[in-house]
Amino acid sequence: MIVTTTPTVEGHRITGYCGVVFGEVITGINFLRDIGAGFRNILGGRSEGYEEELLVARTQALDELQQRACALGAQAIVGVDMDYEVLGQGNMLMVTASGTAVTLEPC
Repeated sequence: MIVTTTPTVEGHRITGYCGVVFGEVITGINFLRDIGAGFRNILGGRSEGYEEELLVARTQALDELQQRACALGAQAIVGVDMDYEVLGQGNMLMVTASGTAVTLEPC
């Protein structure tokens, strides 16, 4: 399935709109990663634990987005947008992917 942030797909014409689709993931941040990130905050540098958690959550949100679009009979998702939020006391991460599920035909 084609997934793009653009409103169109090069070389294709949108033939139908299936609707807006979402993929949401809420994940808890591991206590040990929280401690590691605290040290990184003091000492400087990248927080690999948080980066890995963000990568996994983003991948899961995009996978869910594609599954929902596929269930509607879509061939692509255009106008994809990603949002990130911290929930609770800062130990929960919410990643949301949204876009418009469409059907296509080659130009």
